[in-house]
Amino acid sequence: MALPVSVAAHDPVEAEWSIAIHGGAGTLDRAAMTPEREAQYTASLQTALDAGAAILRDGGTSEDAVLAVITALEDDPLFNAGRGAVLTWDGGISHDASLMLGADRSAGAIAGISTVRHPILLAQAVMQDGRHVMLSGDGAEEFADGTRLERAESEWFVTVPRLEALERYRARAVAAIDDEHRFGTVGAVARDRAGNLAAGTSTGGMTGKRWDRIGDAPIIGAGTYADNRACAVSATGTGEYFIRAVVAKSICDLMRLSGMGPREAGDNLMAEVAELGGSGGVIVVSAQGETAFSFNTSGMYRGRADSNGVNEIGIFSDED
Repeated sequence: MALPVSVAAHDPVEAEWSIAIHGGAGTLDRAAMTPEREAQYTASLQTALDAGAAILRDGGTSEDAVLAVITALEDDPLFNAGRGAVLTWDGGISHDASLMLGADRSAGAIAGISTVRHPILLAQAVMQDGRHVMLSGDGAEEFADGTRLERAESEWFVTVPRLEALERYRARAVAAIDDEHRFGTVGAVARDRAGNLAAGTSTGGMTGKRWDRIGDAPIIGAGTYADNRACAVSATGTGEYFIRAVVAKSICDLMRLSGMGPREAGDNLMAEVAELGGSGGVIVVSAQGETAFSFNTSGMYRGRADSNGVNEIGIFSDED
């Protein structure tokens, strides 16, 4: 298993606001990435990043910035979340999402839903309701019935590339390009001018998943975590290993208890994931606004911006 790939953060100086985003990590082959397709991904990531950065620049909250990024990516069929999510073994849709705020560690999560246009907004609704942290399946759909969130027939989320990917998976002829779809997830972490952190993650899971499998994305502490005392984290990858290593909270614990920076803490946990046999990556923002990425795959769709003028988009591991 490859060692984690760090994308060096800017000098660890404080930022009034900062944001980092991802659109999934996996086996990304330059040979399979045409210039046109790369331009599409870059433009989509920049649009989502701009949406979140604009909110923070104008004094908005980290929660609103995270939601702006993720709802944009959920509507973009290039990514494995919302419309364009990968399909289950039976050809269905099964969305998972979670949201956490660092100020009071309030959180909401949903799993196994198929009729809410923006799963991350249903996770927010669960958090705001306050009675529970995670709802799943039919119960989550019933809870959604009591909200004003936009709904859609499950067929609306299905795209031709995902149908084709499912057929290849069923035939056990999964091409390398499909790894990005199997392990893809979207997420965002942010620090606002008030110093509050937020993290969110949304996914369609793994191509061909069965038995109502749930990965790390909706699990607080594994795929998503935020604590104003340390950091906010969103993860993407082979969820079973991120659950076993409790990746997101462990990164925050390392930063809070040992004084590690976000890059070093991220590298430590991604090395642990690799030792277990898993792959993927994380985005991290510290309480001071420093951002970092760490991943042990050949690429991760990613971007970041802050009040110091940073504005970066990346895809492959060799891009600094």
